[in-house]
Amino acid sequence: MTNVKRLKDLCSDMKSFDKIYGLVGKKLGHSFSKDYFTEKFLLNNLNYSYQNIEIQNIEDIIPYIKEHKNIKGFNVTIPYKEEIIPFLDDIDITAKEVGAVNTVKIYDDGSLKGFNTDVVGFEKLLEETTRLQDHKTTSDKDALILGSGGASKAVQYVLKKKGIPYKIVSRKLGIRNEELGMCYEEINSTGFSHYSIIINATPVGMFPNVNECLELPYSTADEHNVFIDLIYNPDETLFMKKGKAQGAAAYNGLTMLHEQAEAAWNIWRTLEF
Repeated sequence: MTNVKRLKDLCSDMKSFDKIYGLVGKKLGHSFSKDYFTEKFLLNNLNYSYQNIEIQNIEDIIPYIKEHKNIKGFNVTIPYKEEIIPFLDDIDITAKEVGAVNTVKIYDDGSLKGFNTDVVGFEKLLEETTRLQDHKTTSDKDALILGSGGASKAVQYVLKKKGIPYKIVSRKLGIRNEELGMCYEEINSTGFSHYSIIINATPVGMFPNVNECLELPYSTADEHNVFIDLIYNPDETLFMKKGKAQGAAAYNGLTMLHEQAEAAWNIWRTLEF
């Protein structure tokens, strides 16, 4: 069965809904988005549906949209936050500056516009962790971002906006030549002493691979560090546990999920009510 045929079959029983929204990604077993939006639609008495749309290639989403006219928007998750951009007709200024899209709105004329609500979500998460942390972190130290994909780009955008210096750790060779980048071997040799906030923007440790974590110098962390994992399933990742074992505070990405979802919903329902 081809991907396109599988997607058609997925929505064959959804024509009774007034509007369809969804999450586009490759593997979506970890996601809470469907439950979140389904509950929202029920509470507001809306005849809408939110579907997990698993595709192996991002280009498969286009025939899916054309086939089902009641699809009015979708979220985008790994690994397609950057790959979706060439398929859009327009892109919001923030998403363009970030270089990644996690929310798409489909207009009545069929055009697609991309937005980045991860920025809103991470900004709220960062504010929450700063408030709860009771100013234990040292503000003159850099943040450390693990990963360089779409989620990482939203984190970079927020930190830059707030004037927080940062370094990016990535396996991608290209980033090693950039001023802000380093490889994992470098951070393992230097430790966390020069960093205040350690942010996991990779999918490592996400359900179902809950016993995995990045190989990092966790023993160099202490009570002055904050570990932030953008993953929310499980609610406490091995990355977080290892940070907490050294006295660091640790927070998951559930606040980010909720805030970015609300921002996406506000985009989708513009002019509806």
